[in-house]
Amino acid sequence: MGVIRYLSLEWLDALTAEVAASDTLQELATQHTVGVTQVVTGGPEGTVVYHLQIGAGTARFGAGPAFPEDVRMEQTWDTAVGVATGTLNAQEAFIKGRILLTGSQQKLVDSQPVFGALDVVFRSVRERTEYI
Repeated sequence: MGVIRYLSLEWLDALTAEVAASDTLQELATQHTVGVTQVVTGGPEGTVVYHLQIGAGTARFGAGPAFPEDVRMEQTWDTAVGVATGTLNAQEAFIKGRILLTGSQQKLVDSQPVFGALDVVFRSVRERTEYI
């Protein structure tokens, strides 16, 4: 498996496959319902929009906005790369306004187990991702 560029279509495809194959995420989708849209601006691909949709026993990841969308997070390329590579703490980025959060913060809090499982999926893809 070759190296893939962060936020490229290949990267989105890799995560889509990993989320679909995650038994943990599929199981959590029977207990949680949330639609999260991520918007990253100013990157090599321009603005990239992708989503995570969890609910009714299905976990999906892919290009475009979530529908229905409960939460939207917008950030610049530099912030997204910092959070993805661990050089920037996500919570600190929220506090400092580097990630603009709109929608239901309560849905995010209620869905913490989903994001914990998603981090495991991201970690497997992160190992073969380049952030340039």
